[in-house]
Amino acid sequence: MRLQTVKHFLEPVLEPLIRKVVKEEVELALGKHLAGFKWICEQEIHPLESRNLQLKFLNNLSLPVFTSARVEGDEGQAIRVGLIDPSTGEIVSSGPASSAKLEFFVVEGYFDKDSDWTAEDIRNNIVRERAGKKPLLSGNVFALLNDGIGVMDEMSFTDNSSWTRSRKFRLGVRMVDQFDFVKIREAVTESFVVRDHRGELYRKHHPPSLFDEVWRLEKIGKDGAFHKRLHWSDINTVKDFLTHFHLNSSKLRQILGTGMSSKMWEITLEHARSCVLDSSVHVYQAPGFQKKTAVVFNVVAQVLGLLVDFQYIPAEKLSEIEKAQAEEMVTVALSHLHEVRSYDDEISMMRNFLNVPASQTGVGIDYSGLSLTSLDGYGLVSSLRNTAECSGQYSDDADMEVIPQGLYEDDDNLWSCSQILGLEEPQSDLQSAVDEFISQNNAASVGKAHSRRWTKLFSVTKWLSVFKNVTVRKNLK
Repeated sequence: MRLQTVKHFLEPVLEPLIRKVVKEEVELALGKHLAGFKWICEQEIHPLESRNLQLKFLNNLSLPVFTSARVEGDEGQAIRVGLIDPSTGEIVSSGPASSAKLEFFVVEGYFDKDSDWTAEDIRNNIVRERAGKKPLLSGNVFALLNDGIGVMDEMSFTDNSSWTRSRKFRLGVRMVDQFDFVKIREAVTESFVVRDHRGELYRKHHPPSLFDEVWRLEKIGKDGAFHKRLHWSDINTVKDFLTHFHLNSSKLRQILGTGMSSKMWEITLEHARSCVLDSSVHVYQAPGFQKKTAVVFNVVAQVLGLLVDFQYIPAEKLSEIEKAQAEEMVTVALSHLHEVRSYDDEISMMRNFLNVPASQTGVGIDYSGLSLTSLDGYGLVSSLRNTAECSGQYSDDADMEVIPQGLYEDDDNLWSCSQILGLEEPQSDLQSAVDEFISQNNAASVGKAHSRRWTKLFSVTKWLSVFKNVTVRKNLK
């Protein structure tokens, strides 16, 4: 009776639980069976001998490597390992091996990774920690493949490589799991030196920073002969080095002396040039040069171009004479930094210094200092001035500086300017306006009205000059 009572109360409770557990176990077993079945099908499609796979490091190590520092790939990325089918060169993203477990280990630096080595050769060349020391690799030495690709987690060396016979290490990776009918070859990196972390203080930066000390450049050792020579010449940072190179490369080469060979010089220069520069530009208009000529250069005194006659000419389009003139102007600019104008980038310089709208930053014109004297090249101002002097209406005190603003922007602005000049449309015949002015001049009119007509004619002439420049630029586009 007791058993019947227990069965009566427990059976309604236990039966659903048991059914659920059984169902889950059956589904799990069925899933494994189907996965195995899929693998068998793949084996039937691909012969067994084609399942010789291999591991491969997908990126290089970032060198140099220091103890206690995270082992990284190029540009600070994590080390990635792929499962490769050597017959196709593609990553194996399916099958049990594509999600297997990996193990990283250290191999002797003299191990020949390009030979036809075996797993036994690898085991015989694995480097173990020195007696009384911590394991050679610290952190997570295991990783899991995901669709045939594994990523190395935080891992670092606890000891340097100076005590080994080759004084170098190699990093290896192998499969922890084993699979029937599949042979997976280990992967080994190139050999590299592991330095003590105290040496990181003297590490070369790749790429260097503008404000890194100059000994951070390749082939220039801290407190070495080259470093001392540069310091005596007040070249203390990478920025100083690049600035002196762009101003006078031959002098910089002489400062370093004959002890630096041509090959060393190229390595140092290439490293310095890899420095990432900001986009700022600087403009200087030297008093000793033409009024409308200014030089544009970057933060390390490299000439970017010239502003000549209202137009920006990039450095690659300058003649040798113009380049020499531009470099001379930069040298003067560094001695007159208070007269240098700085902008965030070339577009900002075009928009502000040259007063060019953002939509027209390809070409710039500076109207800020435009005066009648700047039109002498067209042979118009001198003749008008002579006429004015003969008529007694021109004087040095007369206000003849009429600056047309925004004449280059669009047709509406040209129309506005034409209204100011007394023309109905921009396309009106300007010669008729001049003829009308001359006929008015022959009439008996004096005083302010006469003076205004002269001012008007100068404005017409100036407008003609600016309109000519705009038309030329549009044709060039």
